[in-house]
Amino acid sequence: MEATMAEALLFGDAESRVSAARDIGKLNKKQKQSLAEKGVVSSLVLMLHSTQDYESIQAALFALLNLAYGSERNKILIAKCGAIPAILKIMQWENESLLELALAALLILSSCSANKPDIASSGAIQLLFQLLDLQFPNCNIISHQAKLDILSTLNNLATSPQIISSIVLSGGLMYLLQVIYESERSSDLAEKSIALVEAIVSSSDIALNQVSETGGIIQVLVEAVEEGSAATKEHAVGILVLICKSCKERYRGMILREGAVPGLLQLSVDGTWLAKEKAKALLLLLRDRSSGGSSKNQQSKNVMFEEVMREIDRRERIGTSTQLVEEMIAKLRT
Repeated sequence: MEATMAEALLFGDAESRVSAARDIGKLNKKQKQSLAEKGVVSSLVLMLHSTQDYESIQAALFALLNLAYGSERNKILIAKCGAIPAILKIMQWENESLLELALAALLILSSCSANKPDIASSGAIQLLFQLLDLQFPNCNIISHQAKLDILSTLNNLATSPQIISSIVLSGGLMYLLQVIYESERSSDLAEKSIALVEAIVSSSDIALNQVSETGGIIQVLVEAVEEGSAATKEHAVGILVLICKSCKERYRGMILREGAVPGLLQLSVDGTWLAKEKAKALLLLLRDRSSGGSSKNQQSKNVMFEEVMREIDRRERIGTSTQLVEEMIAKLRT
């Protein structure tokens, strides 16, 4: 079967190539690997250059996705055969279905460490951020799933410190912050965007300074700690820790004024393990045992804050009731 398909892809006419490309999805993993080793990847990449022949391009993208899935060897081979520039070109067309397939292909190729430098140097980062920009000509055809694929691809690339520098230089942070501002704090778009921002600011002081100085970002992050998914909360509090550490005198008061303490205390009780650790680290940065000059109400909240922190510590040591801690946190919210 693979031999017949390989012959069609390598030597057949346009109709035969499209038919064979579509049939690749019917093969098992071993058969797909055997087909790739017969040299068909170059033929499939060539089909991506079929001018205005959307049927051939769609079939080739599906075939490459099928060959790449679950095979690092094929992901590398596809990139080496020149698929990345062709995929980027397709991403700039005003065709929603091809755009989504091209984004899916770039996403799966970006999951392979060997491909990341080639993807980053191809201009993909700038294009991916442009597709998130509401002012970009093609923004009207960018679906929710396409945005998720863009953010997932960028998250894959951001595991490399060198590529993070490219992301910062491209001005991509502003596009990410735009997505965060416009998304529901509990949404998957917010989760992926905030995760990517944390990865970037953790590796770049320039990026951390840009984010810290962006108006309204502390409020948005505090809202994410309150309303986001478990992962969103973990990443949002991680960013707040970095912001506060960068200049405690400047940002401590700003974080407190946004009412962060109750949400952080709650997170230190019921968040993921890492979220709990980050929440406690930020609470330590925010603690102020001096009450001079504060109003009586603020002094009372400071005292209660200290009590809740001690109770959380006690609960971890000897397993006291979570309900008691939550009741104390509820009082702080009032």
